[in-house]
Amino acid sequence: MDATQRISRIALQLALAIASLMMIAPFVWMLLTSLKSPADIGSYPPSIIPKDWIWANYADAMAAAPFLTYFKNSLLISIGHTVINLALAMMAGYALARIRFRGSTVIFMGVLATMMIPTYAKIVPQYLIAKSVPFFGGNDWLGRGGTGWLDTWWALIIPGALTPLAIFLFRQFYLTLPRELEEAARIDGMGEFGIFTRVMTPLVKPAVATVALITFENSWNNFLWPLLVTTRDDLRVIQVGLAVFQQTEGTQWAFLMAGSALATLPMIVLFLATQRYFVQGFATAGLK
Repeated sequence: MDATQRISRIALQLALAIASLMMIAPFVWMLLTSLKSPADIGSYPPSIIPKDWIWANYADAMAAAPFLTYFKNSLLISIGHTVINLALAMMAGYALARIRFRGSTVIFMGVLATMMIPTYAKIVPQYLIAKSVPFFGGNDWLGRGGTGWLDTWWALIIPGALTPLAIFLFRQFYLTLPRELEEAARIDGMGEFGIFTRVMTPLVKPAVATVALITFENSWNNFLWPLLVTTRDDLRVIQVGLAVFQQTEGTQWAFLMAGSALATLPMIVLFLATQRYFVQGFATAGLK
């Protein structure tokens, strides 16, 4: 390695170190703030390290609202979204990548087009659709007169159950697999569903981990949709529950940061468990 390469490597490592510090700084600030007293948080000039380490902030934050119910609801919704998205997107991605049928290119272009629509542009139409589902919540067959799926588990799970990004990622992965595998399976007499489940899908574990992590993360951190479609406390999720610490009289920063720190734990554990497949998944998705 010559001097130029050595300098380039050092500059790259320095830039990556600075970027890492910038990304981890808000998380460290959240943890330190969660252990401060209100007087310590409001002091001037502000201090980074707590003067008194108030570990009771975590217990007090959990006692301020039914957070166990919020955690359970967030977990059920996130698992539901992940399982449904994996099952449907895998089948759709496999069909678009490995099965030749008329209109597949148009369908794939449609999937790509839906990825370009901003999430907030879909909120109002989704809300009206959820409210107008026939035969639910007192609605007639035209979807009028009642509340539809509002304030139900249907509204929390079904609208986010399938994402175009997941279909796109699975299609890209299935395209990378050699066609000789499915041809050999057909010669052995295996049907299309058997080829999909027993031959091809076990080879796309990085895509499964990537889609599972993205879906779970998006669902776990979703705030606006659960806030819009639920009013019952027993259907609230953790992100909406954290708003209890933001009142018109002021924000209880220590409790808010303690609750936020606890809410990030599942995502950290899930990322650490799947990070190897997650990185490999995004690297492979751009090959074709």
